[in-house]
Amino acid sequence: MTEPKILVTGATGKVGGALVAQLHAAGVPVRALVRREADFPAGVETVRGDLGDPATLDAALDGIDAVFLVWPFMSAEGAPDLIDMIGERTRRLVYLSSAGVADATDEPGEAITTFHAELERLIEVSGLEWTALRPTGFASNTLGWADEVRTTGVVRAPLANLARPLIHEADMAAVALKALTTDTLLAARPLITGPEPVTQERQVALIAEAIGRPVRFEEITQDEAMEEMKAAGYPPELVDAVVPAQARLLADPEPVNDEVERITGTPARTFRRWAADHAADFR
Repeated sequence: MTEPKILVTGATGKVGGALVAQLHAAGVPVRALVRREADFPAGVETVRGDLGDPATLDAALDGIDAVFLVWPFMSAEGAPDLIDMIGERTRRLVYLSSAGVADATDEPGEAITTFHAELERLIEVSGLEWTALRPTGFASNTLGWADEVRTTGVVRAPLANLARPLIHEADMAAVALKALTTDTLLAARPLITGPEPVTQERQVALIAEAIGRPVRFEEITQDEAMEEMKAAGYPPELVDAVVPAQARLLADPEPVNDEVERITGTPARTFRRWAADHAADFR
């Protein structure tokens, strides 16, 4: 059996899962890091391990040339040991960061961009070949509306007119594949976006179109949204970071570019396409 060359962390998530599928389809040996049993196409090796416990990663890193890293925690605690271990065992690291890193500060409510910025710094000085992908908002985050869409046909959320160039996970994976298998993105921090800004109200309309039944957007206040998210069990530090950051985008919107097409040769997928690809998740 050919030894896998690329390790994908976050392999059961949307971006990691798409990357595993694309690497496998391209004939690139791939190993998926999982914390529990998971189904992947025949030929994809799975190894159990936990990024929070580097001691569990020996088998996962054995024979690996490059690692795709999705950091699943809200701080950089533990990251130095992990990056040191990766640096001892492999040569290249591609990190899924955030477009917000360019504006990261130490202000309260910046928890997400702060830990991404710290991870980027640690990776840059590690001695590894590296790339830090900086995507705008994930289209897959709208899956948080799925229960409401299925049960009530009403999405209650703040900021109806907030327009974002949400990016399809398949496009993030396609850029990651280039970074992992070619030298074109070495020491780069590409900002990657969806093809156009789409308001939250319009996102709901496109989901409704994809599933073939009406869904209505009902705007609520930011305070109401934050209270509901915390009551639903979201970590308070995540809620306190996400909602105010989204509100700031009304006055300072995310940029839109064609980096996905420049890097991969294929235009970025629209939110309409994403909604059609995920219609089953909302039905």
